Amino acid sequence: MSTSPTRVFAARLAGLPVFDPAGDQVGKVRDLVVALRTGKQQPRVLGLVVEVFGRRSIFVPMTRVTHIDSSQVITTGLVNMRRFEQRSTETLVFGQMLDRKVSVKDTGVEGTVYDVAMEQARSRDWVLSKVALQEGSKRFGRKGQTHVVDWADVEGFTLPDETQGATHLLAALVEMRPADLANVIHDLPSKRRGEVAAALNDERLADVLEEMSEEDQVEILGNLDNERAADILEEMSPDDAADLIRELPPETAEQLLELMEPEEAEDVRRLMSYEERTAGGMMTTEPVILPPDATVADALALVRNAELTPSLAALVYVCRAPLEPPTGRLIGVAHIQRLLREPPSTLVGAVLDTDMETLRPTATLEDVARHLATYNLVAAPVVDEDGHLLGAVAVDDLLDHLLPENWRDRPSRGGLLRA
Repeated sequence: MSTSPTRVFAARLAGLPVFDPAGDQVGKVRDLVVALRTGKQQPRVLGLVVEVFGRRSIFVPMTRVTHIDSSQVITTGLVNMRRFEQRSTETLVFGQMLDRKVSVKDTGVEGTVYDVAMEQARSRDWVLSKVALQEGSKRFGRKGQTHVVDWADVEGFTLPDETQGATHLLAALVEMRPADLANVIHDLPSKRRGEVAAALNDERLADVLEEMSEEDQVEILGNLDNERAADILEEMSPDDAADLIRELPPETAEQLLELMEPEEAEDVRRLMSYEERTAGGMMTTEPVILPPDATVADALALVRNAELTPSLAALVYVCRAPLEPPTGRLIGVAHIQRLLREPPSTLVGAVLDTDMETLRPTATLEDVARHLATYNLVAAPVVDEDGHLLGAVAVDDLLDHLLPENWRDRPSRGGLLRA
């Protein structure tokens, strides 16, 4: 192995790029896998969980790691590209060790693990050598004292921890995109998934749920109390919330809809009234909608919203009042490229595409796919028989329904990655 730091703290590895010897990035570090051992023996670091492109987690043995520093990990040889599946004898550092309550044997100091350090033993194996823990705060608003102690001086890792939180795990993963965090949570043990979900705020959890398989969504939502589950559904986009509620037992679904804000529940109920694999069933009821006397500046201000997907930000739908779906009559759409070429004071009613073909809510998946492909669109309006805008269907929602149901969990093609 080439020169590496003698000691590496695990939290600094979260999200680090993993490169092959040629300098090509093959993925990012998502966790470390260790084997706990009896007595005072330091846990052996077996390898890294690496997310490769395609949002799939694989296992990279430490024997394939040639260099580690604060900015990168370099590997060599053949890496097995099968999806990582944790064995019963393995423990995840981020997923299961951070936030655990432990104590120092000699002093009796108790605290929460916020990091661990690994280093190479004489055998060339990597082992966990140090534990960083934080005492509980005795004064409101202040953090407790921190300690870095030898592994052999700490006890509590092998005992069940019924009160394990997720604060330090989430701190290590804070910059992850929702889709990446969803992938990490999917690979955690069931109990830990629930702890992480409990620690996420409503908006973040809603974003992550939208990127999960239906099976994971139902499990996580089912472990929340009904009040919080309803709050999460309100934070989700109506079409994703409707898809999730369809997977719940009817009695549970109705309870959650009753707990939601009436306007939010109304949008979801309307979407659920359409067949799932139709334009109406997969459209969003929250596209960018403006009246014809709004200006180009107004339109550009709305499409700058970072929460909009690129496909929904590509079109502004101009309608008569009311402006909440179902709106007044759809007059036309304004394309973002056209808006960028116009003076900010120009009225959007003057730059409309009034010839765009619309979709009916009963249009099938094939109809929607053909429509978007024919007109080179990333989104399209869905209207009723009177021309009122009901919502918009986007290409990303179409792909979600065209791909196999378990596409998020399926590995891409290829067995081995040469690193």
